[in-house]
Amino acid sequence: GGFDLVIIDSIQTLAMEEISSAPGTVSQITNSSNLIIQAAKISGTAVILVGHITKEGSIAGPKTLEHLVDVVLNFEGDRYGGFKVVRAVKNRYGSTSEAAIFEMVDNGLKIVENPSAALLAERQNTDGSIIMATLEGTRPILVEIQALVTTSNFGYPKRAASGFDINRLNLLIAVLQRRTKLDLSDKDIHINVVGGLKLDDRAADLAVTMAIASAAAKRKLSDGVVVFGEVGLGGEIRTVIQAERRISEAKKLGFNNVLAPKNSSKDSIVTSVRDLREALIKYLQ
Repeated sequence: GGFDLVIIDSIQTLAMEEISSAPGTVSQITNSSNLIIQAAKISGTAVILVGHITKEGSIAGPKTLEHLVDVVLNFEGDRYGGFKVVRAVKNRYGSTSEAAIFEMVDNGLKIVENPSAALLAERQNTDGSIIMATLEGTRPILVEIQALVTTSNFGYPKRAASGFDINRLNLLIAVLQRRTKLDLSDKDIHINVVGGLKLDDRAADLAVTMAIASAAAKRKLSDGVVVFGEVGLGGEIRTVIQAERRISEAKKLGFNNVLAPKNSSKDSIVTSVRDLREALIKYLQ
């Protein structure tokens, strides 16, 4: 009898005897994948191909592999802990704007029903700590962004980020220095997204810049505040998608103040800001 589901772990280890090259090469991956997919179509069996990714996050091997399959799911997360996120990169039969969040426990992966509450459970309100409303797919999540700013002991200050794009961080630091006159030229700056999540949401810009300013000035943000917004090169705060979803998630977890771009919402808990300078003056104690 046939199987309903076949899982192959991993496609890079398979090899066809008719091909002289080693497993994992372009020709082996391409031909092995084609053979498996043809067999799956004939038998009606669902097939899951597990594959490696490169350091840049793309599928290792030929690009044709991605085109051959119906769905591509990325399994992301910190290997030493934190949450694991399964995100759809390609979906021929549905949406790619969805994500599932799990945590690893003793008996395997367990779905996280309320990731916002779990991520904020151990938070302490110190300088450099900011809560932001992000999206994983279409799902709103509150996450903590931490910044640490120290005087550099070397001629060239170090900039490091965990869970946030380092090039974006360098751009935001430049904007912060130019538009607010905050001198960070001799400072080491470290950014951490708590929980092992990776943020590529431009709405994190305002939270990151405010976390850096908070840590540099040793002033903490007022309690009960959630932040989101994209920062432009002129220091302006730009509108982001799904603002109402982000605000609703903040209200659900008991936050009474949301710092957001102008015209994001008419909700009474929302404070609109036009630019970075206004945001820092209003909210850093």
